[in-house]
Amino acid sequence: MKVVIIQGPNINMLGKREPNVYGVMTMEEIHKQMKVVADQNNVDIEFFQSNLEGEIIDKIQECLGDADGIIINPAGYSHTSVAIRDAIAAVNLPTIEVHISNIARREEFRQKSLISAVTAGQVIGFGPIGYHLAMIAMLQIFSQIEAVKKAKEDTQKTDE
Repeated sequence: MKVVIIQGPNINMLGKREPNVYGVMTMEEIHKQMKVVADQNNVDIEFFQSNLEGEIIDKIQECLGDADGIIINPAGYSHTSVAIRDAIAAVNLPTIEVHISNIARREEFRQKSLISAVTAGQVIGFGPIGYHLAMIAMLQIFSQIEAVKKAKEDTQKTDE
């Protein structure tokens, strides 16, 4: 199984940008922790960050046929990008949206995510540990997918 972690605009500034909101952990430190969990569970993991909407869309599209799931923090694009939403819907992969801060407690324009309707779920407001929670959720989704596949195979064997 492979998970692609897609980080949106300004996530590369974690640790420096508004530490009172986003904490002091850097993006690289978050990625190192996620890699440990992935390695422990025999999951390949790939990291991508861009401040450009089109590059994020391209990366989502590249996941089709190359990845089994996406964990994305679209950051500010969560609230504005129909195009990122459409790309996630188009690839139809299990996708989990992560936000470090609790967007429901932020400015009104940040409280609505255009992305959430096409994701398996959201992890919001738990700080950098939210990425770890998203990895655990993705592992659970993979487990459920495997269980369904196995049940179908068992049913087919019984019918033969």
